[in-house]
Amino acid sequence: MNAESSNQPDGPHAWLVAATGAVAMVFTFGTPLSYGIFRGPFGEAFGISPLALSAVFAIMLSTLYIGSGLVGIFGVRFPARGVLVVCAIATGAIAPALYLVDSLVGLGLVFAVLGLALGTVFVLVASVVPRWFENRRGAATGLIFTGNGLGLFVLPPIWQFALSEWGVRRGFFAVMSVTAGAFLLAAVICHRPRWAEHATATTDELLTWLTRLGRTRSFQLLFVGIALSFAWYQLVAAYAVDLFVARGLSAAGASTAFGLIGGVSIVSRIGGGYLGDWMGSRRAYLASLGCTAVGVALLFVPASTTLFGAVMLIGLGLGGTATLYIPLIMGQYPTEMDTAVVGVFNVAGGIAALMMPPLGTVSVAYTDGFTLSIVLTLVLIVTGLWTTAGGTRGK
Repeated sequence: MNAESSNQPDGPHAWLVAATGAVAMVFTFGTPLSYGIFRGPFGEAFGISPLALSAVFAIMLSTLYIGSGLVGIFGVRFPARGVLVVCAIATGAIAPALYLVDSLVGLGLVFAVLGLALGTVFVLVASVVPRWFENRRGAATGLIFTGNGLGLFVLPPIWQFALSEWGVRRGFFAVMSVTAGAFLLAAVICHRPRWAEHATATTDELLTWLTRLGRTRSFQLLFVGIALSFAWYQLVAAYAVDLFVARGLSAAGASTAFGLIGGVSIVSRIGGGYLGDWMGSRRAYLASLGCTAVGVALLFVPASTTLFGAVMLIGLGLGGTATLYIPLIMGQYPTEMDTAVVGVFNVAGGIAALMMPPLGTVSVAYTDGFTLSIVLTLVLIVTGLWTTAGGTRGK
């Protein structure tokens, strides 16, 4: 097979791009969502209180979601390869930074850069890789998001081992060095295909496009819909383990059950992609969100026997929506605005991510139970289902 045929849409090189993107995706969200593991070792190493460290991690989450979303929007006119190279360099540069940092401000700066680099790689890979595909776009998106889900599963224990065995500074250096290597590999392989249109809009033109887009009802509905479609998971994460313990599981069993949601979602990320190719990304996305709603509704039943079914359905729905939202939103807007589109909706997810954990904690603490939390979760899912359907009607 010659090089020309292998570089066609859905060809062998396209699958190489998808596989490389999946490797990079392993490191994008697994590290930021391991911040609970960082708290003790970092507090001891730097003599910083848990409250101060929480501010550092909040900065990381802000740059991960909102900062990288803005980079995606205003960096759409730049070559994807160049942006990925910058992310790899930034990640490599902060790898030894903890040997030099000894203040809260310095630590905040390191984690701000880290969040921005990780989030930007996510935006670039999620928006560029699907452009290599026409007929198998859903399956390819499922592959790269399998890497994302795998990171949520394997990075926490990797960080636990690195920090406990090697210490904070050496462990951080080791994991960040591997991360930088994965991002550099993505920079080499995951560029836009030669046949893809590339945006040339200036900053003023991008602002005009965003303003015009923001005034349309379909965009407003879809922005809210995507935000709420993922807000529910942040809310569930705030109370799920305590709920499972209250239903009779041990602390270890409850943690395992919650982790199983992510484990099931790894499988359904690939399955969701094939489902999207078969029935269309809109129908498959809404079906996945509906599956999640049924799973959350099962949490109302006060019996441990229904927890397995709830966990399975929630995991299936999570994996499907995590995969299918990319082809869903990419199908609504001009393809040359790829990273800008993903960036906009990354901001939506970031706003929800910052609001949901406190809401989940408060809803449990002030009601001394889980009914209100489950009701709020179900309301978020149903509202997200309705607004997403309205924002994509006719597409």
